[in-house]
Amino acid sequence: MDISDDGPELAPEWRDAGHNVCGILRGHGVSAVAELFVRAGWRSDSSSWEGYEVQTRWCRVELDPLDRAETLLNGVVDPGRLDVLASLLSRFGVGFVLELYDESGGLLREVTG
Repeated sequence: MDISDDGPELAPEWRDAGHNVCGILRGHGVSAVAELFVRAGWRSDSSSWEGYEVQTRWCRVELDPLDRAETLLNGVVDPGRLDVLASLLSRFGVGFVLELYDESGGLLREVTG
C-alpha cells in the first residue's frame, strides 16, 4: 500500500511556502519510495498516473518517476529539518542528492547519501 490518509498533514506555516527542496532518489522505484514514507507514518496520495505526494507536518514533496530505479523529489521542507529528511532516506536504504534553496532560488545546501 502506498496511499495513506493516516499521517499528519503539512503544518499551516509551510502550506503557502514555495518549493525549496528538490532531489534525485536512487535505488527504488517511485511506488516503493512512497511505501517507505507511509511505513514511517507519513501521509501519501496519488498525484499523477505514476507520481505520489507524501507529507508530514514539516515536509510535503512530490515523488515522480525518472526511470525504474530513480525518483524525482521536489516540494517544501522546513529548512531546519533537511538533515532529518536525509537521515530518513538513509534509513530507508535510498541513495539521494537533496538541494535546499532560499526564497529567491539560491542554493543554500546540498546533501548526499
